[in-house]
Amino acid sequence: MTSDASATRDGHPSDRIDTSVAHPARRYNYWLGGKDNFQADRESGDAMAARFPTIRVSAIENRRFLRRAVDFLAREAGIRQFLDIGTGIPTADNTHEVAQSIAPESRVVYVDNDPIVLAHARALLSSSAGGATAYLDADLRDPEKILHHPDLRDTLDLSRPVALMLVAVLHFVPDDDAPYAAVTRLLDALPAGSFLAASHATHDHLPAHLAAEAKAAARGGGPHGIINLRSRDEFARFFDGLALVEPGIRSVAEWRAEGEPQPRPSVVDVSMYGGVARKP
Repeated sequence: MTSDASATRDGHPSDRIDTSVAHPARRYNYWLGGKDNFQADRESGDAMAARFPTIRVSAIENRRFLRRAVDFLAREAGIRQFLDIGTGIPTADNTHEVAQSIAPESRVVYVDNDPIVLAHARALLSSSAGGATAYLDADLRDPEKILHHPDLRDTLDLSRPVALMLVAVLHFVPDDDAPYAAVTRLLDALPAGSFLAASHATHDHLPAHLAAEAKAAARGGGPHGIINLRSRDEFARFFDGLALVEPGIRSVAEWRAEGEPQPRPSVVDVSMYGGVARKP
């Protein structure tokens, strides 16, 4: 198991946490029913839920998508290495827990640039005896730092297939920060047989006035953690050159969800796409 030195290299992460300001990672934790949040996060979460009443359902279904995607990758595709970027605060069914429950030798590198997540890095670094986990303090928008980080190189063998996990993180990267180029660079560093698993919030199923509000907020910058909603076609661009796994790009509530509680939420209730694809 690798060291967690990278999680504390820049000082104690709690030094960078302001609990008086709502934070997207803590807000997401609140929607999932977690305890790692504060009053500001709960108030912000409730305000967003008042505008988007099914947002908690979306958060829960996105987490279920993550679990099913990792299960497919480990059980059916035989993947034993995972690069999970934008992992968020630890909760139930983290990537390494799902993967190592199927294949204990699985190796997982988590990446986030969030002081909230940094404060929980030790929980993420709890690996099975036969596998390994590492945590990198880095940003999706800086793929070179991720790919050349010594802890990544110590944990993953980039000559063997890797599953790149970008679950509910791409919508935090505006077009001006070149999200497509960042994903392409990361995939270019991975060998044939690797996979991309991703989910992304969308405006496709929102009422016109809410979609317009969300687009205007994204254009205006807004507070930290603003969500940049994208269409199905815009999301599909992240999979260019890859072979989509059946059933292709679907609502996260529908993707291989036959074993989930029925009936499933509608695409209107869960405004988020998900997909998994293989690099030829």
